[in-house]
Amino acid sequence: MRPLQGTTVVALEQAVAAPFATRQLADLGARVIKIERPGTGDFARDYDQSVCGMSSHFVWLNRSKESLTLDIKRPEAAGVMERLIGRADVFVQNLSPDSAVRLGVGARQLRARFPSLVACDISGYGSDGPYAGKKAYDLMVQAEAGLLSINGSADEPAKVAISVADISAGMYALTSILSALLVQSRTGRGSAIEISMLEALGEWMGYPLYYSGYGDKPLSRTGARHATIAPYGPFSVAHGELIYLGVQNEREWLAFCREVLRQPALATDSRFNSNSRRVKHLSELHDIVDPILSALSVKQAIARLDRAGVAHARFNTVEEFATHPQFSARGRWTEVGSPVGALRALYPPWSIENVEPRMDPVPGIGQQTGDILRELGYDESVVESWRSAGVV
Repeated sequence: MRPLQGTTVVALEQAVAAPFATRQLADLGARVIKIERPGTGDFARDYDQSVCGMSSHFVWLNRSKESLTLDIKRPEAAGVMERLIGRADVFVQNLSPDSAVRLGVGARQLRARFPSLVACDISGYGSDGPYAGKKAYDLMVQAEAGLLSINGSADEPAKVAISVADISAGMYALTSILSALLVQSRTGRGSAIEISMLEALGEWMGYPLYYSGYGDKPLSRTGARHATIAPYGPFSVAHGELIYLGVQNEREWLAFCREVLRQPALATDSRFNSNSRRVKHLSELHDIVDPILSALSVKQAIARLDRAGVAHARFNTVEEFATHPQFSARGRWTEVGSPVGALRALYPPWSIENVEPRMDPVPGIGQQTGDILRELGYDESVVESWRSAGVV
């Protein structure tokens, strides 16, 4: 039995944050009913067409869900929403705060009507404060959270290439919903949950926040290197290839000098015998390390690093990541269905004894609309008239 089997989630969702949270609830066995716009659906369906004509974001975020198309601004939709939410255990939405309130689907509004419901609002900046009404795409939240100021090179800040603000908000929505379901199971009471992308990403900014707030200087942008640890980051080896390594403590530094550099006396050099000194004398450190590593092949460098017990990694492209031997060895690949056929997919990154993650198809737009409406008590003639009128 899956942990959330028998749990029904209704999601008025789009883009990344809310769909990421609800897809993980589906992975754990919940039934997730996704409300989409008639005709076009979640606008993430149109981000690209790279997956055999489907959007890569949508495929990633929406497997194992049922798609119900409904024009929520139409008068007929109000009754459908009441019936749907009345049967749900969880409701998740990531409309703007004002839009959610106008439609009567804010978490606190719903909790007043459905006391046992777990209702979760996800927004960019929260429901109040001077930024409450601002649009909050991932880049904008990364910028507001200070992430761009520490990411990239010294010459140019860089956006984190994946939607890290959305992902962080989705993760905190997930953990909050799971916690609220535990309370619901014990007391019968629901919960109103509010998650903002800025506050979620702010939690992940804890280290630079403390470092800059209490230190004597802000973190510098160092590309793939570490601002406060050395040696750490990319190093060139023979034939123009790259290897990434990180020395985290003095024990590793001793082993790195002995086994990799083969200069054991360097470990006690007064310029390098603590991490802070290595960072202070970073240029001199690289003058020594870089020529040694650049003379080694990838295979030779890895052999020395393995002997030293120093963490290291090869530079993989996404295509190489997709064929990573660790995934194959651990049986982490499977397939999910979709409107364009079977698609390769990674299992969720958890393994729970005796629990098989749910890996059902990615739905087409409105694929389950008729079935869901009939389940709610609407007869076929009503469903068809609504289809003709563009309500569903």
